[in-house]
Amino acid sequence: MNAGDASPDESAPIIPASNESPYVVLRHRDFRLYLIGRFIASLGAQMLIVAVGWELYERTQSALALGLVGLTNVIPMFLFTLPAGHFADNHNRKAIIVSMTALMGCASVGLTLCSWLHAPTPWIYACLFIAGSARTFLWPASSAFLPQLVSRRMFPRAVAWSTGSFQLSSVIGPAAGGAVIALTHHAAWVYAIHAVSAVICVALIGLVHYHRAPSAREPMTLKSLAVGFKFVFETRIIFGIITLDLFAVMLGGATALLPVYAKDILHVGPSGLGILQAALPIGSLLSAFVLAHRPMEKAGRALLWSVAVFGLATIGFGLSTSFFFSLAMLFVCGIADNVSVLVRHTLVQLLTPDDKRGRVSAVNSLFIGTSNELGGFESGFVAHWLGPVFSVVSGGVGTILVVAAVAWIWPEIRRYGRLEGE
Repeated sequence: MNAGDASPDESAPIIPASNESPYVVLRHRDFRLYLIGRFIASLGAQMLIVAVGWELYERTQSALALGLVGLTNVIPMFLFTLPAGHFADNHNRKAIIVSMTALMGCASVGLTLCSWLHAPTPWIYACLFIAGSARTFLWPASSAFLPQLVSRRMFPRAVAWSTGSFQLSSVIGPAAGGAVIALTHHAAWVYAIHAVSAVICVALIGLVHYHRAPSAREPMTLKSLAVGFKFVFETRIIFGIITLDLFAVMLGGATALLPVYAKDILHVGPSGLGILQAALPIGSLLSAFVLAHRPMEKAGRALLWSVAVFGLATIGFGLSTSFFFSLAMLFVCGIADNVSVLVRHTLVQLLTPDDKRGRVSAVNSLFIGTSNELGGFESGFVAHWLGPVFSVVSGGVGTILVVAAVAWIWPEIRRYGRLEGE
């Protein structure tokens, strides 16, 4: 059977995956095409983030201009997340991924022209808004698409390879984007590269054999839009793990204060800042590689311990005045964070019926995206009034307290066993 014809079979007996080669999932043609396509698109997107920040600051010399980038990305999330989930459950997910990736490529073409012609900055924000809107529709469709490319037994490893490819792009992309700008002295080339990466991704995803059983389409009503929220709140394990991640990210957002630590506490300057920013995704990349080779037998406990370790490492980073110790703590944060991402993403997809996956994925992405933005705001707000050290350390302590609360309120999480076996 082709990977594209496979879907998680809820009635099939579970065959332990621990003795299988961790690379067996990569032999599935369709998953391989999807993984390569998404990696190339993500690599271009990471390059684009660097270019946008560099160009806007070069033009305006204003930190507010950089803050508006975050606002431009958040607005589509609030406006379109619930309709995006509905679309993912009622339309062809592959078509959504292809069309939204193509739209993001068109936005990059617009950015290329804005940069090359030195158009007014509002046009840059307009292109970013279009890209952010496309990304909002892409996320739930992509999350719900992946479980249909591989069997349930292989899905945790598919998630591990998928998150690992994203972390690899997070390490390579910013450096590549900076190098292109340094060589060309123009952000337009980076935008053009992202447009090309979107075209390649569209071509590869277009080759995926995707078959989904037809189902009756639901009209878009308030009731149908709320299905994702209703399912999340009624499914205790999903509600618990999303709550855990929401507060852990919100409280443990040390990365928002990395520029402060690099300049005023560790005294390592911009070069040191770049190394600090790379430490967390490198840790996540290593974690993804290990998890692809070693399936978790006690996923619930691994999730809780990983978030607790994340909190402890955040405290260690907050108290550190040593560059190398700080680097090590961020590396540990990356390892722990990827364990949490793997367990959360796998459980959300496998515990959700296929006809609701898009809407539940949309709710998940809304919570996580909101917590990222609120976490950065919370860290900056507390650091402004009480200092950066207090902000980071208190966030780490709060994260550990959240783990204890979640383990007590949702005991079924700590009892959860094999990801592919429940």
